[in-house]
Amino acid sequence: MKKQWYRLDNAALIFPAIIRRNWNNVFRVSVTLAEPVDPEILSRAAAELKPRFPTVYVRLKAGFFWYYLETVREAPKAEKDFAWPLTHMTRKELRTCCIRILYYENRIAVEFFHSVTDGTGGMAFLQNLTARYLALKNGAEIPPEGNIVDPFEAPREEETRDCFQLCGAKKSIGRAEATAYRLSGNPEEDSFRHITMGIVPTRTLLDKAHEQGVTVTAYLAAVMAESVRDRQNMDGKPPEAQKPVKITIPVNLRKTFGLNTLRNFALAVNIGFDPRLGEYSHTDVCRLMYHQLAAETIPQRMAGRVTTNVSLQQNMLLRLIPLPVKRMCMRLVYALSGESKGCLNLSNMGEVKVPEKMKPYIERFEFIIGVQYSYPNNCSVVSWDGKTYISMIRGIRESELERLFFSRLVELGIPVEVESN
Repeated sequence: MKKQWYRLDNAALIFPAIIRRNWNNVFRVSVTLAEPVDPEILSRAAAELKPRFPTVYVRLKAGFFWYYLETVREAPKAEKDFAWPLTHMTRKELRTCCIRILYYENRIAVEFFHSVTDGTGGMAFLQNLTARYLALKNGAEIPPEGNIVDPFEAPREEETRDCFQLCGAKKSIGRAEATAYRLSGNPEEDSFRHITMGIVPTRTLLDKAHEQGVTVTAYLAAVMAESVRDRQNMDGKPPEAQKPVKITIPVNLRKTFGLNTLRNFALAVNIGFDPRLGEYSHTDVCRLMYHQLAAETIPQRMAGRVTTNVSLQQNMLLRLIPLPVKRMCMRLVYALSGESKGCLNLSNMGEVKVPEKMKPYIERFEFIIGVQYSYPNNCSVVSWDGKTYISMIRGIRESELERLFFSRLVELGIPVEVESN
């Protein structure tokens, strides 16, 4: 098959520029099946899907002005899961393929370099990989519905487009906002990642959120903000000397603008409160997070944010700057306005849905995002079959934030079953 290449979408541009020797932006989606995974059949399923998902089977290439993605000749083979989730993807590995397909006992996992897609696109690919695997192994006849597509049809044009270019506003929105409190700790050796997963009943979580009149995302963000506030209090500083507590929420723009793509199409907003202004009750924090999130994610403001980012990409002077200089500029911008404005990410994928014929084969889904370069904690959430899986990841030894967060959920009447790697 002839090689194809793709310009990086607007959200993907930053990720190659900020790669460090022992860090880059990678996330994982996984599914646990009812029976052990056959790696040979999984590799065959991956190979058969390659023509259908050309923007997924890619490697990172550097041009004179920009990075770009190029399709690989062969699909990556399924590898046995090793070490711990989200081990570092080296530049050499990214030049070979930007995804990993992994298996361990009953689990299939796919890890993505973030320039390929976002969590929504990654989960859609995992669902199709699982469907093809089940068809090959069990003869399951899974209809193309929801995220499941016909594996033998041609890729749809909408799946490969950069939707950021389609939804900008006439005016951009500035990036200025207060710097947030920074979580810190003693880094683990060899970039080890601790993952603590809390499993909670989705119905109970929904009921608690609805008691406060907020969404599940706003509710979890509120509980996380309270936990970060308590963690900041442990530093011993008086309230008047403390920093704002802000949670970064990635927003899926597919729902906002009614557009669809398998590439990145999300933007992050920071919501929270300033401890210097006084005490906040649980209800206060829930309402703050809910109303801030609702106000920041209306289509008009999100379009303005898109324009802010796209206008830089389209600036003729910047386009003509050679890649090494452009990379240094992008690193500087990211350092000033990327990670310093939030305490950690809370990424809620929502409920995963599959065709009825797939359900008997599946026990659960998981979604894990990596830590950022300059702050050591992150959180990701996905729901499946009546349970919500909350994955907290850290690259430091100290586990106070997880303890505070899950303990707070229990205090609020939400039972939590905890697992850890």
